Amino acid sequence: MSDGPVTIHTATPADLAQVDALFARAYPVLLKPDYPPSVLVTALPLISRAQPKLLSSGTFYCAQIDGQIVGAGGWTPGAPGGAQTSARVGHVRHLVTDQNHTRQGIGRALMGHVFDVAARAGMTAMHCQSTRTAVPFYRAVGFQVIGEITVPLRPGIDFPAVAMTRDL
Repeated sequence: MSDGPVTIHTATPADLAQVDALFARAYPVLLKPDYPPSVLVTALPLISRAQPKLLSSGTFYCAQIDGQIVGAGGWTPGAPGGAQTSARVGHVRHLVTDQNHTRQGIGRALMGHVFDVAARAGMTAMHCQSTRTAVPFYRAVGFQVIGEITVPLRPGIDFPAVAMTRDL
């Protein structure tokens, strides 16, 4: 761990390798208590990769300490998978904190940044498809549970999640 300050910057394609590494090391550890191995073995290879389109969207961010990316996440005006949504509802995308840096305010700092930027862009609410693991975090930053959902990752590969919402 480091004592350096957390800084947040807008992600760029140059961050791809570090964000990929963050997802690959954090998701298996953080999700293990809440998902059976049969789900993780098929889902982790798909969710543990950064999406280049998100990194170049201008609404995805990296949290760094001493030059190392220890958190990432953002939002999009469109829903994941292109589902229809209200024009004033933003969607949280791939928020994660390094497993060795949880409970240090990194996720909260990223969400605060997301809320500020989304509100300035005219969003009036945020939705997210939370992992089971992240539900307590999202509740702590003001989200409410809508209900359990299944996120199709690929044909035949579904991921149990929780739909949540928060007004801005």
